[in-house]
This record gives sequence, C-alpha cells and structure tokens, in this order.
Amino acid sequence: MTTSPVFTLANQLTLLRMLLIPAFVLLVVYGEFGWALVTFMVAGLTDALDGLSARLAGQKSELGAWLDPAADKLLLVTTFVVLTLPDIGLVNRIPIWLTVLVISRDVGIVLTVAVVNLASGPRTFRPSQLGKVATAWFIFTCVVVMFYNWRGTTSPVVDFFIWSSLAITLASGIDYVWRIGRSLR
Repeated sequence: MTTSPVFTLANQLTLLRMLLIPAFVLLVVYGEFGWALVTFMVAGLTDALDGLSARLAGQKSELGAWLDPAADKLLLVTTFVVLTLPDIGLVNRIPIWLTVLVISRDVGIVLTVAVVNLASGPRTFRPSQLGKVATAWFIFTCVVVMFYNWRGTTSPVVDFFIWSSLAITLASGIDYVWRIGRSLR
C-alpha cells in the first residue's frame, strides 16, 4: 500500500459518509422518511466514490483501509438499529432478531479474527464474496424498508428482503467460520 496524504478525496468522502449518519438518524426519528432515504443513498454513493477515487488517483492509504470499512459498518449497524426501534412511526420495521443476528455475525467475525491473530500471529483475512454479497443485500434491505416507510405502506417485498437477509446472514456466517477454520489448518 502506498503512503499518501491523510486528507485524500477518498478519505474526505468516507468522513462525509460518517457525518451523514447522525443526520440520517435524526431524519428517521423525526419521521422524514423520504429525506432519510435520500441521505442513506448519498452515503451509499460516497462509499462507491471513495474507492473509485482512491484507485483512479492512486491514493490508497492506510487510514482509508481502516476508515472505509469502519464507516461502512457504522452506517449499516446504525441503520439496522434505527429501523428496528419501536414507537417512531415506522410502518415497516426490521425485526429485532434480524438486527441482533446481523450485528452478532459481524462482532463474531471481528472477535474470531482478533483471537486468531493473537493466538497464531498476524494473518490477513480478506472479505469473502459471500460476505460482500451479504453486505450489499443488507443495504438493499434497508433501502426497501425505508422506501416503503416513505410510502407509508406495508409490502410483501419488505418481508422477502427480511427473510432473505436472514438466510444470507446465516450462510455468510457459516462461510466465514469455514474459511477461518480452513486457514488455521
């Protein structure tokens, strides 16, 4: 990884994504579901643009390598938690069991990697394709839930995304356990 200035365009976009999180939360809590959806989508756009700008400008940085995934997780966890909250006027909510499962999966992965690194020395665990698909699916699920909240209607599409998120959470969790076990052998 090449060393570059700290305040690259990519890192600024990542910081913008992190700054949009409180705005998103406030918009949902105050019932501005359309603006919350727009804010979430802008945050998602910064995710796409930060990686692209880092590659095109040749400005990949160690800070960006840590900051980008942290911003992604922070946005996703916050969104799941907020869309689970009762009593804020959501027609469609993410069930608490799914929110707990998604967060537990991520915490389990981080803890497992930490334990493996402490026990057997530094190792790099690259994200799996299934893990990337799961993250993208979680984002789509949040967009669908927010869209139908903005419309003020329920839909079987929301149920489909919630149950398919459960399936991909379990599949990607099992995949990570298998991959880490395989790398230890």
